Amino acid sequence: MVKVICSNCMSVHETEQLSNCPNCNAEKQHLYVFSNSDAYLKKEVPRIIEERKSVGLQGLVGGLECIVINTEPQQWGHAIQELMQNTGATVQESFQTPERTVCVLSQPNSADILIQQRTEPTEKNPFTRFNQYPKSKHLPNTRLETYVYTTKDLEAYVDIQKNRGVQFLTDKIEHTDSYSFIQTIPSPYTGNSIGFIQWHAEKKTYIPTIKADSIDAIKKPPSTYLKNIQRIDHAATRVKAEHRDQAIIEFMELTNYTFDFAIYVKMFNSITNVARVSEKDFAMVFTSGVTPFISLDVSGPTEKFIYNYGPRTHHIAFQTEHIEDTYQSLKERGTEFLIDLVGSPEEGLKQTFTVQSKNTLLVNEYIRRYGDFDGFFTKSNVTLLTESTDKQ
Repeated sequence: MVKVICSNCMSVHETEQLSNCPNCNAEKQHLYVFSNSDAYLKKEVPRIIEERKSVGLQGLVGGLECIVINTEPQQWGHAIQELMQNTGATVQESFQTPERTVCVLSQPNSADILIQQRTEPTEKNPFTRFNQYPKSKHLPNTRLETYVYTTKDLEAYVDIQKNRGVQFLTDKIEHTDSYSFIQTIPSPYTGNSIGFIQWHAEKKTYIPTIKADSIDAIKKPPSTYLKNIQRIDHAATRVKAEHRDQAIIEFMELTNYTFDFAIYVKMFNSITNVARVSEKDFAMVFTSGVTPFISLDVSGPTEKFIYNYGPRTHHIAFQTEHIEDTYQSLKERGTEFLIDLVGSPEEGLKQTFTVQSKNTLLVNEYIRRYGDFDGFFTKSNVTLLTESTDKQ
């Protein structure tokens, strides 16, 4: 048996002999042995950009405004406290509605972090099915669920995307005095939703117009080194090898982002794919296998993580000044790491990963780029960081 991929419908299946695609019936000349490469993505980028222009999407979506992390009720407060102890973010506002309890963490020049818990039963949570994996099913409501981007005309965006077949979690846009908001259904490839927000008020607030009770804020620990941990630099979602192209293309079709480059770590069967708007904006990273999962004994850290936790965001990366002192201070305060600092000023950057949070299932990355370094990652750092995640 050999794994093949259909270039027509991009489905992957096993076969003993090449024949028509069982998914779309494309003829066998459209089938080839599956192994990820950049050729297909690079061919698709110009098409997607041209399509965005032709339908009026190009430039309609802006930068990342916030991320939404959902937790179990018993982990909610711990997750907030943990993020305040390990990042520069502080509580901007906290509120409770009949459907959810939310705490908003903010810091200058960075996307906000919304930590929420639902009051609705688990069976009503549209993300729960993406959490039913060996090492995540004990936390059926826990994951980074949504990346929310700004838009200057949400009504126009929704009309265009609905005509293109995009599905949203609600039929109508949610309107408040401060904002209008909508989000897509979870992606079958990443388990993530993409949200869109249009602000109406000069002073933004996530508190909806409906009755929302304020709740007491959790105080931030008085640690000066936390000021070194600044904006969210990027986030990385792990996807199955066979879904790598679809996940990136789907993201490009929903946002103004473009596939930029990929770093292959073939010794660990892993690819780090980067999508960006510009060099200064938040970047979205997709990590996949070069080839699909085989077994826990044979496959690399990326495919094993997906087997254990499902496709999901693996880590959030924070730009960190004075990274050596900050790393040491975090360790002294009890933060555990998967790996020591890797890289150097001469190479252009330093990075590290924390252990996975028991409250959010997320890893924090701390990253420092030096001088006029014009790269995003280095292959040596990516290799070492990928290897460290095998401990998960």
